[in-house]
Amino acid sequence: MQEEVENRTVALAVSTTRMTGRVLKAALIKLLAEMKKSRDSLPQIPHGKQTVKELIGQNAGVSNIEITDKNIKSFEQVARKYGVDYALKKDTTGEKPKYLVFFKARDADALTAAFTEYTAKVLKKDKQPSILEQLVKFKILVQTKVMDRVKNKDKELTR
Repeated sequence: MQEEVENRTVALAVSTTRMTGRVLKAALIKLLAEMKKSRDSLPQIPHGKQTVKELIGQNAGVSNIEITDKNIKSFEQVARKYGVDYALKKDTTGEKPKYLVFFKARDADALTAAFTEYTAKVLKKDKQPSILEQLVKFKILVQTKVMDRVKNKDKELTR
């Protein structure tokens, strides 16, 4: 408990003949700048997509899953949503290229949820009919309606 309090304590010493608001403001600005500089100098742990080397360097235990899908971008969006730290590696040794997704072992539950959403997204996309096919179908439907209207108009004129 004492150590936690000591880490939050800041000592500020200002030597001046007269303590004014301006002097205090200048001292606090310098203090905040130094604190920001020391905070920025600490090494930042990368999150999200990273290289395999960076992921292994975090000493968190790494697991992997194999994917054969070409559409990796949609998986990356879902993985970012779930905050999974992962690395993609393309394996071209076989006939079809495979992608290996490396992730931290502690992110296994989040990755399972991300894969569930990703597969649901892919299946939903496969079930949707093609827009071009729908367009062709409606184009034919409109043409038949126009032809029927023209035929009916000719019949009404002859009556």
